[in-house]
Amino acid sequence: MAILGLNAYHGDSAAALLIDGQIVAAAEEERFNRIKHWSGFPRLAIEYCLREGGISLTDLEYVAVNRKPTAALAQKIIYAASHLPSAGLVRDRLRNAAAWQSLPKTFAHSFPESRLGASIQYVEHHLAHVASSFLVGPFDRAALLSVDGFGDFTSTLIATGEGASINGVRRVRFPSSLGLFYQAATQHIGFPAYGDEYKAMGLAPYGEPRYLAQMRQILKDTGDGTFRLDMKYFRHGRERHGYVWFNQAPSSGRLFTRAVDDLLGPARDPSAPLESHHKDLACSTQARYEEVFLTLVRQARATSDADALCIAGGCGMNSVANGKILASTDFTDVYVPPAPADAGGAVGAASFLWSRLTGRRPEPMTHAYLGPGFTPQYHEQLLDGRRAEIESAGVEIRHMPDPESLCTTVAGWIGEGLVVGWYQGRMEWGPRALGNRSILCDPRRADIKDLLNQKIKRRESFRPFAPSILREFVSQYFEVDYDVPFMSQVFSVRPEKRSEIPGVVHVDGTGRLQTVSKDENPLYWTLIDRFRRLTDVPLVLNTSFNENEPIVNRPEEALECFLRTSMDVLVLGEWVLFRGSR
Repeated sequence: MAILGLNAYHGDSAAALLIDGQIVAAAEEERFNRIKHWSGFPRLAIEYCLREGGISLTDLEYVAVNRKPTAALAQKIIYAASHLPSAGLVRDRLRNAAAWQSLPKTFAHSFPESRLGASIQYVEHHLAHVASSFLVGPFDRAALLSVDGFGDFTSTLIATGEGASINGVRRVRFPSSLGLFYQAATQHIGFPAYGDEYKAMGLAPYGEPRYLAQMRQILKDTGDGTFRLDMKYFRHGRERHGYVWFNQAPSSGRLFTRAVDDLLGPARDPSAPLESHHKDLACSTQARYEEVFLTLVRQARATSDADALCIAGGCGMNSVANGKILASTDFTDVYVPPAPADAGGAVGAASFLWSRLTGRRPEPMTHAYLGPGFTPQYHEQLLDGRRAEIESAGVEIRHMPDPESLCTTVAGWIGEGLVVGWYQGRMEWGPRALGNRSILCDPRRADIKDLLNQKIKRRESFRPFAPSILREFVSQYFEVDYDVPFMSQVFSVRPEKRSEIPGVVHVDGTGRLQTVSKDENPLYWTLIDRFRRLTDVPLVLNTSFNENEPIVNRPEEALECFLRTSMDVLVLGEWVLFRGSR
């Protein structure tokens, strides 16, 4: 049975292919069309998934999408009748629903040479989210929590997963949303772009929670383990506020009303400098978010009485809050999938439908390397075709087919302070670079963040870089001993180790770690292990292979990024490109 899962007409459109219960491919559309957070129909991602699975569109039996236009229909009608939303807001909602209903026509237009005979099945947005974490996750029984902006008139879902079933569903409905609270606060701090919440999270440790009382006025407790927004501070309940989702990078107008300016002070212009006031706002936003999020987590524990928790939804990207679950609640295990946000709904919709049809769970997702990969021959042909251009730029090309020699040599260069682009195997599924599309550096250098921003990343100085650490050494460097393969949780670095690895320790003494297993990524594990043998440090600094663009997908994109930046080394499979003599 072949099921194509889709997230479309929403941020981070994506496709995933499940064949006979196994996820064989998954990728976001932005990696192909090079437009961050692309929100249209994921035609290129679909083409990739079908090609990777060795099937055509006509071979599909089902298409599962992570949206169900008929969900919560009664609640939508009641809300519209009682709140009288603007005509523009109603038109936007109808347009979005029409796009989903016209999927057969969209397939026919996008793939004129093939005929889609598959049945299109609609899966409620948050059920797809929790399916993406539980049904392909590691636990037989778990509490489930999905939190995001909105999907199908819901912002939060609490449930219990057992076997192939998802039961005991409880929801927080529109217009209250923890995700929109964080997005609106992020906008007010002066980060207006779609997906900028991670900037507010990174800025938060530089401030104090001086505005926590005001944040509690905006985002209120209900006494039943959930929350509500005070809607005098928000526009989305009645007004059209400029959300743009169709066939472009998504964007949003101002979500908050002037009442927020009266309460917190005027919103920061994005071009204005960051002051202590803005850092305190970021800290207060994160603090209030964590209060409410951890209350939801405890409610999920009380509802399910399970020891394990599966997190999904866009708020699952808040790795700082995720890292506090084990210490702050009774849960003993936490799982966050590699793509917890909307892209992950493609995997979730396909997995949910598979389980509903068969009564069984899909095969577990044990790694995130589900994107495109390219052969050594492809790399060689690319370099041969551009050899004159590469060498004229003062770059030498060397072939190093022996993995041991390659890893030892590159580990030595990292230890010398060089910036290395590491392009290997299949691309990662989800927003994190996990050792196949990564830029790697020496974490021992206190100046490495400034060096990286100068050479390549050109991003805000307050944003931290992450460590990739050998799984065997986690407890020696962090105050936990836990698997975090998808870089989804932040934990405290042991105080005695912070001065040893300043390049990956945030201002508050924490790090967003990625644990690296020899079984899951043997080449990356070997590289870090050879760095350990040279330096006695079993981790490297890992950041995404990109320059203010989506993470590189094709070898051509890795080469272009290397040539236009000041990156010292590019490792393209078996081929090594470096500036200067080595």
